[in-house]
Amino acid sequence: MNKHRQRVLDSLNHQEPDRIPIDLGATPTSGIHVSCVAALREHFRLEAKPVKVIESYQMLGEVDEELREHLGVDVVGIPSRMSMFGFENSGEQLWQTPWGQEVIVPSAFHTTTDANNDILIYPQGDTKANASGKMPHDSYFFDTIIRQSEPDLDLDDADPMDNCEEFGLISNTDLDYFEQGISEAEQSGCAIAACIPGTALGDIALVPAPFMKQPKGLRDISEWYMGIISNPEYIEHIFAYQVDIALQNLEKIFERIGNRLDVAFLCGTDFGTQIGTFCSRDTFDEVWLPYYKKITGWIHQHTTWKTFKHSCGAVAEFIPNFIEAGFDILNPVQCSAAGMDPRKLKEQYGDGIVFWGGAIDTQHCLPFGSPDEVRQQTLDRCEIFSKNGGFVFNSIHNIQARTPIENIVAYFEAVQEFHTAGV
Repeated sequence: MNKHRQRVLDSLNHQEPDRIPIDLGATPTSGIHVSCVAALREHFRLEAKPVKVIESYQMLGEVDEELREHLGVDVVGIPSRMSMFGFENSGEQLWQTPWGQEVIVPSAFHTTTDANNDILIYPQGDTKANASGKMPHDSYFFDTIIRQSEPDLDLDDADPMDNCEEFGLISNTDLDYFEQGISEAEQSGCAIAACIPGTALGDIALVPAPFMKQPKGLRDISEWYMGIISNPEYIEHIFAYQVDIALQNLEKIFERIGNRLDVAFLCGTDFGTQIGTFCSRDTFDEVWLPYYKKITGWIHQHTTWKTFKHSCGAVAEFIPNFIEAGFDILNPVQCSAAGMDPRKLKEQYGDGIVFWGGAIDTQHCLPFGSPDEVRQQTLDRCEIFSKNGGFVFNSIHNIQARTPIENIVAYFEAVQEFHTAGV
C-alpha cells in the first residue's frame, strides 16, 4: 500500500503513522480559496496558469498533483459531479473574478452583474431563472439567495414532501462518475475522500436549494431552525424520507466502488456557534440521532469507509453524541470557539473520534497573525493532536481569500518542521 494512503488509514484507526497525514482540498470544508492556490503556485515557481475552481459556491481551487507533492498532501477528493448551483462541474471556460484573477470554471457557470456590481449566479446555469446566489462586488465567494415561495409558511399545513424534491435514486451517470473518479484518484497513491449524496441532514447550505429553479417548502434558514423546535415532526418526516433514499443509494454506490473509498463525507450540518450550540443535546438525540445512526450503521456494517462529520462552532459537548451517532471523524475542530480547548478535546475524546482539522485558526491567526505566530500555533496543535494517531492535519475550515501567502507557507513549513523534529 502506498505510504500516503497508509499513513491516513493508520491515523484514522488511531494508530501513530510514520508522520501526520496532511489534507488540503479533499473535501468541501478542508480546502483553499482559488486565489490562495494561485499564490502557492507562484511561491513554488510552478507553471503560471489559471487555477480550476472545483467548488463554485465557496470558490475553492484545485490542489493538483504538482502542488500536492510540494505540500506533502496525503488525501485526494472526488469533486461532486454537480455544483451547488445545480450545473455539471464539466467543461471549461475562463472567467475573470472581481478581484482580477482569471480562473477556470465549468461551462455552465453563467453569471450576470446587477446595479450594485454584485455578481449573480443561476440554478442549473439558467439565466432566465431567478438567481440563487450572489457574490457581493467586494467579496470572494457566493452567498445563497433565499427564495422560499411562501414567506410565512405554516408547517402545520405544509407538506414535508415539498422539501424532499431533491432526493432521488442515484443515476447510472452518477455511478459511472463515482467509479471513474475513484479510478483516477487511485493513481495518486493517496487516501480517497468523497461526498455521499443525500446524507446531509439539514445542512443550511443545502436547505435553500440553490441548485433548484423553483424550490418549494421550508427554504428560509431562520425558519428552518425555528421549525426544528416548533414542528420537529415536519423535519423528521423529511429526514426519514431522505435516509430511506440514501440507504438505497449507498448500496448502489458500494456495488460499484466497494472499499476503494476511504472517507465518506456525510454531513456538513453545523451544530455550534462561536459561543454555544444551535440546539440541545436532547433535541439532537430526538431529531438527528436515529437517522444518522441508520446511515452510519449501514456504512459500518457493509464497508470499511470512515464516516466524516463536519460541524463548526462550540460543539465539545456534542462530541459524545457524534460518536454515538456513528461518526468516525470530526471536522473542522474549531478550537477558537467556546469550550473547544484542543488539549481537553484530545484528552477526553481522542480515543473515540478522529480530529480532521484544528491545526490553525483561520479566523484570526492564519489571516492576521505573523508567520512566527502561525508557526507556533501549528507546532502546538500538532504536538497536541498527533499523539496516538487520530489526527489529520488541516486548518479550521477552508483557507480563505486574502490570507497572506507568507502565513500559508509558514503553516505548511511548521508541520514539516514538526515531522523533522520528531525523527
